[in-house]
Amino acid sequence: MDEKDTVGAVEIGGRTRLCGLIGNPVEHTLSPMIHNTLAAACGCDMAYLPFLVEKEGLGAAVKGAYALNVLGLNVTVPYKMAVIPYLVSADKLAADVESVNTLVRTEGGYRGYNTDMSGLYRAMQEDKVEIKDRDVVILGAGGVGRAIAFLCAQKGAERVTILNRSVDKACSVAEEVKEKTGYQAIHARTIAEAGRLDGRDYLAIQATSVGLFPGSEKAAVEDSAFYEKVGTGYDLIYRPEETKFMRLVKENGKEAYNGLKMLLYQGVEAFELWNDVAVSKETADRIYQRMEQELSGK
Repeated sequence: MDEKDTVGAVEIGGRTRLCGLIGNPVEHTLSPMIHNTLAAACGCDMAYLPFLVEKEGLGAAVKGAYALNVLGLNVTVPYKMAVIPYLVSADKLAADVESVNTLVRTEGGYRGYNTDMSGLYRAMQEDKVEIKDRDVVILGAGGVGRAIAFLCAQKGAERVTILNRSVDKACSVAEEVKEKTGYQAIHARTIAEAGRLDGRDYLAIQATSVGLFPGSEKAAVEDSAFYEKVGTGYDLIYRPEETKFMRLVKENGKEAYNGLKMLLYQGVEAFELWNDVAVSKETADRIYQRMEQELSGK
């Protein structure tokens, strides 16, 4: 057998650095395809693998990865918050939202980042969707909705309204954003009030799991009065390709986007942090096309 093996187009040898994904489950992730393709395209001697980690083994996994000279890790559900105590530091956004999805090797341990949010912002810029000076409505106050609220405050939204089934949870997120960032134009309402919001031309960001395959015929908000006021819809779900939320936005003649580009760019941002490179738009576009093919089964 040749002393080198391959992962996709990535040649593995004695100098190859390892990166990977820890979570549970990890079987259906697109991350190995994203990162191994990026490594080949950018000429980085790096390979990427998924690692299934049980809850009781999370600390040992992080410590063991560092001992094994692993360059970096992505973190997926359910460990984005649970991993924080095992890090030596975290950047401000990750610390504020208490959610880490990328670990970067530093002296003495890993530093945590949240490239979910920087990836979302980069995807939005790619789609010509601005947060600054927009009236933003966030559907959901879970971990992702919470992180988006911080992102909107950081990027200068004119106003942010969080809609959630439990208004207490939405209020808690709004108060936390005010306290940690000083941004005051953030409010909380129940999701049942969506159709009665004032204003128009919202940037509506769908951050719940409602509409996720196989429950594709559901939307977190069904009220047509809400969709008449939406200027742009952004659903973080990418399977199915078009959710009911997106369809309802489009039926009112407005643009709607899914979360596949966010998935791409959170990976790109992590790859750039690990390898100190800049990924070109052309390379990102090629990988995006491969992701679409993977999801469509073509």
